[in-house]
Amino acid sequence: MNKEASILCIAASLAIAPYAHSQSDDTLKKLGNFQTTGKAEFTVIDQKSDSADAIRNTLKKIQLPKGFEISLYALVPDARHMAVGPQGVVTFVGTRKTEVWAVTDRDKDRVADDVKNFAPSVAKAVPNGPCFSPDGVLYIAEQNRVLAYPAAEFFYEGGDVVAEQVVPGGELIPDQFVSYNHTARVCDIGPDNKLYISLGQPYNVTPHEHLDEFSELGIGGIIRMNRDGTGREVYTRGVRNSVGQDFNPNTGELWFTDNQVDGMGDDIPPGEINRQTAMGQHFGFPWYGGGDVRTNEYKGEEVPVDVVFPVSETVAHAADLGMMFYTGKMFPKAYQGGIFSAQHGSWNRTVPIGARVMFTPVDAEGNIAGETVPFAEGWLDENGEYLGRPVDVAQLKDGSLLVSDDLAGAVYRIAYTGSGS
Repeated sequence: MNKEASILCIAASLAIAPYAHSQSDDTLKKLGNFQTTGKAEFTVIDQKSDSADAIRNTLKKIQLPKGFEISLYALVPDARHMAVGPQGVVTFVGTRKTEVWAVTDRDKDRVADDVKNFAPSVAKAVPNGPCFSPDGVLYIAEQNRVLAYPAAEFFYEGGDVVAEQVVPGGELIPDQFVSYNHTARVCDIGPDNKLYISLGQPYNVTPHEHLDEFSELGIGGIIRMNRDGTGREVYTRGVRNSVGQDFNPNTGELWFTDNQVDGMGDDIPPGEINRQTAMGQHFGFPWYGGGDVRTNEYKGEEVPVDVVFPVSETVAHAADLGMMFYTGKMFPKAYQGGIFSAQHGSWNRTVPIGARVMFTPVDAEGNIAGETVPFAEGWLDENGEYLGRPVDVAQLKDGSLLVSDDLAGAVYRIAYTGSGS
């Protein structure tokens, strides 16, 4: 059986679950039967527009450690979380709007040649979180749905792409809790071959009356399930809004960022990088707003759970988002095995902070080996103006680092061009 026939057999075996909206249901049924929909119209992003030159001028202001350089990889509107295809052919970039972008570097000069929307015949809502399985299935966690595209890297050139509903529309969380706030999901495939999805809770601090229901559903936590959507369970609790997670390749443990409570002042509570060592651990929210800082709403109460505190506390309100363990060989040894993470930048701090890429060293045993420090910065200028807002980090096959920026609408590439380790 050739490669294309194998992929088609895999795709045909995926069950199409019912969806609340009949139009979307009809589209997915057609795609599952390999029928055209007549809705596939691409939007192609011009990579030679004037904005490319303006962004390159901004990148001249970015400070990096000696031996590193940053360049514009692609213009990608509203660029959020990224998933690099296992074959290294396409990088998929989610947004908080309605598109997922397919970014292709055809000539391998480390600058994208083509950027166009992925699977345009499938309507999407806040498709922020793409992630790949090792065998090449692309999952996209939307606001209230999860779809799987079993042949995304093979069929991305076409407007109609086979898709299945892992979690049908309206079933990720109850409709009454769908919100414009904390609704950007991220996902990962764990070492157990299960799908992990973050579910940010929609409040600044969760009201008492929702605690039990949120705990049961995994809202304000991370859920996991089989890759076909069965066997859903709550893996992580006590999380305000995580928009970044990765598994340590050496230990298999889940690590994730978390955004702290607003309205407590410029300097508290701290942001968080967390390490989870067992299913069911609780990370303190809403009794703690970040680190060991108690929230005003719950400060007079006894904490009813055993709390796992962050392994690294970051500066307050910098909005730590995407993170990843660096597994490449391009960067010096001091960076290998450590964590790169993106700080999106504060939205209501009186003195803005963040808008940078951070680095956290981690040793071979999976322990923090130093403080979280800036790696790439300069998107926040001396006037307090944001020139860009990093969202996520991802690794290309050559070991270079991609950084997405939803303000500039771009993806950058950071490479090491120096010598030594």
